[in-house]
Amino acid sequence: MSDPYMGREIAGQFRIVQRIGSGGMGAVYRAEQVDMNRFVAIKILHSKYLPRADLVSRFRREARAMSHLSHPNTARVFLHGQLEDGACYFVMEYLEGCNLAQVVRDEGPIEPGRAIHIMVQVCGALEEAHRMGIIHRDLKPENIFLTCQGGIEDFPKVLDFGLAKVTERQMRPDSLILTRKGMVFGTPEFMSPEQARGKTLDARSDIYSLGMISYEMLTGKLPFDAKQPMEYINHHLNTSPIPLGERAPQLHIPAGLDAALMRALAKEPTYRFETAALFAQALRSCGEEPWNAHLTGMLPARLSTRETPSFVDDDNDLHPSQKVSPWASSEHPRHVRKFQLPRGFVPSPASNSFSSMLPWIVFVAGLILAVGGVVALVLALNYR
Repeated sequence: MSDPYMGREIAGQFRIVQRIGSGGMGAVYRAEQVDMNRFVAIKILHSKYLPRADLVSRFRREARAMSHLSHPNTARVFLHGQLEDGACYFVMEYLEGCNLAQVVRDEGPIEPGRAIHIMVQVCGALEEAHRMGIIHRDLKPENIFLTCQGGIEDFPKVLDFGLAKVTERQMRPDSLILTRKGMVFGTPEFMSPEQARGKTLDARSDIYSLGMISYEMLTGKLPFDAKQPMEYINHHLNTSPIPLGERAPQLHIPAGLDAALMRALAKEPTYRFETAALFAQALRSCGEEPWNAHLTGMLPARLSTRETPSFVDDDNDLHPSQKVSPWASSEHPRHVRKFQLPRGFVPSPASNSFSSMLPWIVFVAGLILAVGGVVALVLALNYR
């Protein structure tokens, strides 16, 4: 069956020359912009999905979110609109290279210095998005694309803001809030514990995902042993990450790097880096001691949960960027999934930071009473 968009002119200036990715709900094309003597990528949502207001709104939200971002490490969006048949599209920069998942799969673990160089740039892109009230919510190696720009190798571009959470100050009055209460979207291998619970997210959720990505870059593995999506969810909620030195004993890990990643991967958001900029600073300084001297004592007790979410793999609610990234390998098994939190799901009291500190409070109080008793006894004996 021939593709109706092949050879078609978009917005009077872009001529589609090749399909470079496709999914159940749309496709991504390489197009030539003759007047500018360059290629662009065009993502098109099939017109048959126009009745789905949630999908159309999510597609437009991705274009809108990315068009607001100007950081050099974020893929640029030039234009968005609708075709004559009603199909939504947006035009973005065309990139040549491969994503991080492909790099790790083909080359193995990435040398620490190179990994830090890449992730510091990614943190810069996320810092801009977070300052504008945009939370990505689906960071994973497939959504970080390595290219060469301005002669700079390993120049990452952050892709696919299709699940981005835009705060109220960034939303138009007619925008839809798509994620229903109790419904969770994301990629299980890289989502934060609070995202798995369906909680309200902030920048620290993305930082947890960055920690997961960094860990996989360095070791070629995730910090938990699992095969099924629900196993990853359980580990995010309950399991402490395997230290880098244990996961990859053959690697030379710079001083402080393990502590930095463990802080980014803290179960409780309050114990993570507050901003992507602070995480980047920690990565740059990982060979130095001052910044990480107190990290170990700041890590919280492991969280637990009484009940874990039931998983639903539903591609029907995804748009093309989740089914296949313009430059991602379609062979990779990871993709966005949604799952419904079970009725009555509540975090265990162990997830409360005060509860996790209660044993220490009792211990310190008992110690103070014991010391006070000894002092009182000594004073009483001296006055007899």
